[in-house]
Amino acid sequence: MNLSDYQLHCPADFSNHSKVWIYQSNRLFSISEALEIESILNDFVANWKSHGAPVKGFATLFFGQFIVLMADETNTTVGGCSTDSSVHTIKKIEQLFKVDLFNRQNLAFYIKDKVQLLPMAQLNYAWENNFINEDTVYFNNTVTTKEGFLNDWLTPVKSSWLKSKIKGLTIA
Repeated sequence: MNLSDYQLHCPADFSNHSKVWIYQSNRLFSISEALEIESILNDFVANWKSHGAPVKGFATLFFGQFIVLMADETNTTVGGCSTDSSVHTIKKIEQLFKVDLFNRQNLAFYIKDKVQLLPMAQLNYAWENNFINEDTVYFNNTVTTKEGFLNDWLTPVKSSWLKSKIKGLTIA
């Protein structure tokens, strides 16, 4: 499988300005957990509302470890309450499967054909010991739009915000 194949599973009929939220699990989900999570996400999206209006939403699990929510706001703006309802669903998944989905200090990289997590505090150690290099693929969970998700979610370390955090990485 090509790493960029995830883009094929992104809804083509959603605006490139659609809002995106990415929740990274601290571990890979099992097949049975993934199926149950997909069911929870499908139920959530089917009933997602903002101020009483249905939200054109999408939610799925990518790489067995990343929950991606997307809302196309072309017709219905996602307000605070509808965002809160999505967070509530993610917290429910977190409790149900005893995982951490809100730890932004865990960084994810694609190394040796699988997702590897690295605590932010160990970033420079990983760099100095060649566990990661400037071309290592990084999962940039800070993207906020469909366009960002398609173009910048998987990015080499040298093209990410991490380059400013790594001692010794000087790329223009």
